[in-house]
Amino acid sequence: MALINLQSFQFYSSSVRTCRSLGMLRKTLNHLSDQGRQLRSWCYGSSVFGTVLSRVRFRYVFCRNYHAELWNQPNSITGTVHLHRDAGNSFKFHGKWMDEQKFFMELNSFNSSNEIFKFLGSLEVISDTMAAAALQKICEFEVDDSGLKNPKDILENEVFRALCFQFENESQKLSDTGLVTALQALIKLHVDRWSTLIVRLVSESQERLDKGQLTIRNLCILGESLLDLEGPGCTMLEQIVNLVQGKKLEEWTTEEIAMVYGMLQMSITEEGQYQDLLNHMNNITLTLAPQLSPKLISRILNSLVILDQTQAIPLVIRLCKYSVKHVPRFTNDELVNVLGAFLHFGHTDQFFTEALERLVPKSSFTMHPEAVSKVMQYCCRKLICSKPIFDAVADSFAYNADKYTTRQIAEYIVPFGTLNYLPPSAPSVFRKLERILNARFTQFQPHTLLNLLHSCTLIERYPVNFLAKIFNPYFLQQLQVQTPGLDRFVLSQLTQLFLTVTLECPFYEGPKLLPKYRVKSFLIPGRSLESSVDVHLYNRVKTGLVDLLGTRMYFASHVLTPYCYTLDVEIKLDEEGFVLPATRYEEVHRRIALCIDGEKRFCSNNHSLLGKEAIKQRHLQLLGYEVVQIPFFEFETLDNSRKIVEYLHKKIFPRTYRLSW
Repeated sequence: MALINLQSFQFYSSSVRTCRSLGMLRKTLNHLSDQGRQLRSWCYGSSVFGTVLSRVRFRYVFCRNYHAELWNQPNSITGTVHLHRDAGNSFKFHGKWMDEQKFFMELNSFNSSNEIFKFLGSLEVISDTMAAAALQKICEFEVDDSGLKNPKDILENEVFRALCFQFENESQKLSDTGLVTALQALIKLHVDRWSTLIVRLVSESQERLDKGQLTIRNLCILGESLLDLEGPGCTMLEQIVNLVQGKKLEEWTTEEIAMVYGMLQMSITEEGQYQDLLNHMNNITLTLAPQLSPKLISRILNSLVILDQTQAIPLVIRLCKYSVKHVPRFTNDELVNVLGAFLHFGHTDQFFTEALERLVPKSSFTMHPEAVSKVMQYCCRKLICSKPIFDAVADSFAYNADKYTTRQIAEYIVPFGTLNYLPPSAPSVFRKLERILNARFTQFQPHTLLNLLHSCTLIERYPVNFLAKIFNPYFLQQLQVQTPGLDRFVLSQLTQLFLTVTLECPFYEGPKLLPKYRVKSFLIPGRSLESSVDVHLYNRVKTGLVDLLGTRMYFASHVLTPYCYTLDVEIKLDEEGFVLPATRYEEVHRRIALCIDGEKRFCSNNHSLLGKEAIKQRHLQLLGYEVVQIPFFEFETLDNSRKIVEYLHKKIFPRTYRLSW
């Protein structure tokens, strides 16, 4: 096997172990220096590497340059290479031999790439899989969504450059795992796809692919690397998937199944592509669900979301069920993936919610904001008004909100309005929110900002200081330009904001919402600021009203008011309290609005009205209506017409004696 020795920097042939003298290497270095070494460089590893840092400084006795693109800056890799054969699968560490298990334990204990380089520099012999794993660990520290964090510190590191040289020149001698893992790490480090290093590693991968001997794991690593390098159009990808399909799925490990899901989620470009393979995998995974670790459950659920496997709902439900016991052990990213699956597939689980209620109060200050915002989205979408979660999130918001993105801020606050809940720390929360809005108003996306401010009004927190900017024509133009534009729901939000400030903030003297932006009804198909009445409950109430009033003519149904709200039932009374026919418009002294509130108008876990229903009833009262609420949980207990009539009489005419018809 090939080894690198960074202490003496002598080059030995991998076949005959012949040593070039230090003087000859220095001449080589001088010769290369005369020709110029202004090339960009990258590196990888080989079957077994010996890497030992000199006790003094590195002496550049051999040089190799590679062309790469990063930050448009030239870099060079200079290093002496010491190659050995038949060194086994272990390496020297301070004069002692250490096995791979100890190496990986050490590697996983480090907290920075500098610690890894220092560790590697203290070693004599390591396998190519160890070297590749070290590069992967460096990627974890140095690569994020924006790219390589510190390219100069990595590319100019002497250990890194020596490893890179060895990977290029010994590509044919690498183990399969070392080859594909090294290739993946280099691609993550944004190596130029046309560099000699990448070309050689990809070429060697193709040769081994043609032999058909790569394991499932290595096929998946190679597939993901090529997807990062060339995208779904990569010609080798179809060959990889065909080889995967040829493997006996029943013999795959749970880790391999998760890896294949991950590769397919990036490679599928057409609906139904590889669906037969996915169906088979879904069925196998269904039986293996109890064996899956938290990490694998999260990965598979995330893949099912991206692949939109709506036909695999039994698998989703089973994975969600087994995720309950892992809630305390999920990392932030894993919890985000699991919650994303709950949201995507519309699933909910009482035990999962209870597990979140135990987790969030203890961890809200230390959890990543994205994980907390996902928890809030889950509660909001499933209409779960959880006091333990909401109180803990409110406390952490008041303390940490300055660190959140504008999207996260909205995702924290909107559920409070949607579910009509004010936490004990509400004063601190909304003071913090006001300070953030004053400082970062222009950073919010228009639709995000509108949702945020509108949700505040649902719980009687009025953004008066910002309404002038909301009703400004420039802001309305921004809303129109960005998706979904000024659709009916957005116009309804604007109209309700205007109505709220008119009814509840009479001191407001700023700009008004122009009439052309106002809707005439809040009740619209699909997404709406009102919930349509439950038909079954309405029919039972209607029958009871007929029995109570004597005839259908004394009440009207589905009445659209001049104030955009639709009444489930309206009853008119004259000055003496007598009921008037529904078609009568003169001599109307009182109007009674019956709100027939079915289950969908309440939170799913308690009998608290949703924010949009609470603001409707509040506004109707301010507009002069006598609001009578008929909630489903009261009405469903009435099992005969006599009880129904008595109930309605007490609700609608609590101070009058009922005559029998």
